[in-house]
Amino acid sequence: MSQSSNKIALYMLMFNMFVTMSGIGLIIPVMPAYLELFGAAGQVLGLLIASFALAQFVFSPIAGNLSDQYGRKNLIIFGLVLYGLAQIAFGLSTELWMLFVSRFLGGLGSAFIAPPIMAFVADITTYEERGKGMGMLGAAMSFGFMIGPGIGGFLSKVSLHFPFYTAGAFAFIAALLSLVILPNIKPDQKTIKKQEHIVKQLKQSIKVPYFVMLLIMLIFSFGIANFQVTLSLFVSHKFNYTPTDIAIILTVGGAVGVVVQMFVITPLFKRFGEMKVILVNLLLAALTMFLMLFISGFFVVLLVATIFSTATTLIRPAVNTLISKLAGNEQGFAAGMNNAYMSLGNMMGPALAGSLFDINRNIPYIFGTFILLGCFLLAYIWTKKKASHLFKPEA
Repeated sequence: MSQSSNKIALYMLMFNMFVTMSGIGLIIPVMPAYLELFGAAGQVLGLLIASFALAQFVFSPIAGNLSDQYGRKNLIIFGLVLYGLAQIAFGLSTELWMLFVSRFLGGLGSAFIAPPIMAFVADITTYEERGKGMGMLGAAMSFGFMIGPGIGGFLSKVSLHFPFYTAGAFAFIAALLSLVILPNIKPDQKTIKKQEHIVKQLKQSIKVPYFVMLLIMLIFSFGIANFQVTLSLFVSHKFNYTPTDIAIILTVGGAVGVVVQMFVITPLFKRFGEMKVILVNLLLAALTMFLMLFISGFFVVLLVATIFSTATTLIRPAVNTLISKLAGNEQGFAAGMNNAYMSLGNMMGPALAGSLFDINRNIPYIFGTFILLGCFLLAYIWTKKKASHLFKPEA
């Protein structure tokens, strides 16, 4: 593929990730009022998020392996179509069980989108440009999640169901554009692994050189869920913030994250290396999460939440880049396991965070702080003992 073709493909992949994440983000301000229609509240919200993540956890490794066998393009298109159908089904649901089924299907669709996209980025970028490609993909994710809540709040004025229909429609558009624009890169048949079930793949992942990075992704995702899942409830209960206030906090945090990932992340990787970026931002995320317990005033909350958001948006692409660099020719498998470990954290974190919040609204933030500090210690000790070269940026 030519360099211009690679750029077009990268932009299409970024658009697909943007559509997926904006579809998740736009329902956030709508969910409390939407769940009231079913007589449900916070606990159900946590379980719905967990069911989405459960599907990602189970099917992400399968999607990654299938993309190594049959190519990335068809898997991405399938995922977008399924994701779109699930969003529409969620809006059409009339019973609580329908919400869970459609949310699970949404997670299944997402599992067939994210791993093949990450593997596709690895296919069309050089080793040296891998960090930049993952950073741009991360920026698309952050941008989608940033403007999603604002769009959702605006669309909900039409009806509470309308945001879900819109998310589904855009997923179909992305699938059609992908069919036309994305090249169909043939996988290297020599590196294809035999398809195995999730338990066997998890056992196999223990032996890969990037296993600790997978653990870091799991623990990190589990830790920040305590902040992300309960934030809207926390500021609503403690400060009486409105959905508009919450949307502003999410949007500003996402906007800063996009700018950082587009213009700052590549120089940071080149100057300090991915591991130092991970370590510093794990500490920063832990500090800002703990500070949420002691601050007040809208602009102070906005500032601390934005710093937290920026720190977490730097960690993900740094971990993704290191995993991709260590994966060699098994990009699909690595991306699938990366998404599976992240989903495992996203599955356990929200369910536990919701329960802890019901006990006391401060507990998720204290618990999440200790989890992030533990993640920092794991990353630091492993790097110092087993991979000290990661402390230094690559020449």
